[in-house]
Amino acid sequence: MKISDIKVYPVWVGSRNQLVVKVETDAGIWGWGEAGVSGRERAVAGAVQHYREFLLGRDPLRIGALWQEMYRSQYFEGGRVLSGAISAIDIALYDIAGKALGVPVYQLLGGKQRDYVPCFATTGAPMGPRLIEEAQLLIERGWNVIRTGTGHPDTGGDARLFEPRESLGLTAPWLARLREAVGPSAVLGIDYHHRLSVAEATSFCQRMPPGTLDFLEEPIRDECPEAYTALRSMVDVPFAIGEEFSSKWAFLPYIERGLTNFARVDVCNVGGLTEAMKVAGWAEAHYIDLMPHNPLGPICTAATIHLAAAVTNFAWLEVRTSPTEELGFDDSELFPSQPRLEGSRFPVPDAPGLGVEFNEELASKQPFRYWEAPHLHRRDESYTNW
Repeated sequence: MKISDIKVYPVWVGSRNQLVVKVETDAGIWGWGEAGVSGRERAVAGAVQHYREFLLGRDPLRIGALWQEMYRSQYFEGGRVLSGAISAIDIALYDIAGKALGVPVYQLLGGKQRDYVPCFATTGAPMGPRLIEEAQLLIERGWNVIRTGTGHPDTGGDARLFEPRESLGLTAPWLARLREAVGPSAVLGIDYHHRLSVAEATSFCQRMPPGTLDFLEEPIRDECPEAYTALRSMVDVPFAIGEEFSSKWAFLPYIERGLTNFARVDVCNVGGLTEAMKVAGWAEAHYIDLMPHNPLGPICTAATIHLAAAVTNFAWLEVRTSPTEELGFDDSELFPSQPRLEGSRFPVPDAPGLGVEFNEELASKQPFRYWEAPHLHRRDESYTNW
């Protein structure tokens, strides 16, 4: 069996693009993969095309060797664009291997350790009474792990305005009220989407009673582990970090120095299942659970379910479809076969490969649409992090 073609489909799904990759073989077996790096799909598609040039004619079952060749085949190795391309191809190769051998992908990763994958839900409700209402709704529907977004006072209609101090001044007291409303059993977290500085993140945590949060996700940017070391020394809330990491090497200081308590590994960014399994083993050695990043589509979800099934150190999977959120990333026309939630969890599938299929004909009829993440600014018009 040889690789006969690699195709890319940057396609609009829900509110933004997904980059779907198909690896075909001369045996009539194909695999599906997905790349992250949302908003830069054409850059990643270009990288996939470069890899295609030397992958044609190769054995798709030599997954680890092909990963190493893709990673080491250029002087400027690594980086999120290249790792996104490698991730998509790697996931597709696992899909091919599972189909060729007649086993689900998790069987290739050591076999399943759980029968279902628990998930967490997100509420985007503004800080106020509706936040508490939505959290209580989730708990009533069986979701006991809840993540909130950031709050902000009235922006005067400017959706791109974000002032960190104003945000934390509103958000912290409402999270304390939320904890009081839902009680001690629910797991509560917040994603600050790396919008704070070390001082702001510290001030934010100091404004809440101990035990308010079970995790604080991405409070500051990740380029500087030393900054997280300083923040760790001042804050006792567990951190969930790693969704932007594009390799095991990026995870290194965060695992070795105890800077993260939940590894937010993203199989579509970190280098696919090959690299994600290495991060998982490393995290296990340091008693750190995976809490995978999953903001993309059904292929990412399926690949992550197989990862979650095969590792022992797993907490919860991010899902963007719940009673309080529906982003449309799991379009049934484009993905006629895909994982389906049962309450607040995914059953582990037993079909060969990933268990996902993609409607190429429909996708090929849809023109590419450019999408930009919000370019946030402060009141003085300087740019800040989204």
